[in-house]
Amino acid sequence: MAARRRSAGFTLVELLVALFAMALLAVMSWRGLDGMARAQEQTQARADEVLTLQVALAQWAADLDALIQLPQTTALDWNGRVLRITRTGSAGPGAGVVVAAWSRREIDGRGTWLRWESAPLTTREQLERAWAQADTWSQNPGVQERQREVAVTPLAEWQVFYFRGGAWTNPMSSDATAGAPALPASAAGGTGAQAAVLPDGVRLVLSLPPGPAISGVLTRDWARPTLSGGKAS
Repeated sequence: MAARRRSAGFTLVELLVALFAMALLAVMSWRGLDGMARAQEQTQARADEVLTLQVALAQWAADLDALIQLPQTTALDWNGRVLRITRTGSAGPGAGVVVAAWSRREIDGRGTWLRWESAPLTTREQLERAWAQADTWSQNPGVQERQREVAVTPLAEWQVFYFRGGAWTNPMSSDATAGAPALPASAAGGTGAQAAVLPDGVRLVLSLPPGPAISGVLTRDWARPTLSGGKAS
């Protein structure tokens, strides 16, 4: 009878072994679930980065598509640090124009591509002030300028080229103003320089740093829709 009583239950050693095995299985299962969760988070983060860059490039093309050339004003200008665009507002031409600007600046030790947009403008004085403010924003922004900027994506370097005369050229080369009417000093930043001739296309070259979902060199070309109905590609 004593033998039958011993076979009806488990010894303390058997219980400890079973508990150890269950604990080991639980740890292994938790590590597997944690790895799956981390992989899902990384995948989502990379997808968000790709989507953000796609939206930014779409906004870049939209700014250029909405470019408007007003009398005795500059519609498009690249000075080596900021691209400034005079464009119709999102509410339509009747709501005035805005100045949109794109630049790269170090933020927390990391190069970042940024976009800035002025408030709607209805007078020439407002336009000239916003044009100068966009240049200030690209170099040494104050609190007011930072409130209107959007950080787009990490960026190591960037370049802008204009398509004119059948070739891609430096926007700051001498042929940029050939044959263009002179601007008043106030509209030209106080220099009395000539207005830049609008190019047939704009090429954007982004050098994306390692780490994000997309890295390396990314090129985006935009063509003036009035030329052949083409859009950015």
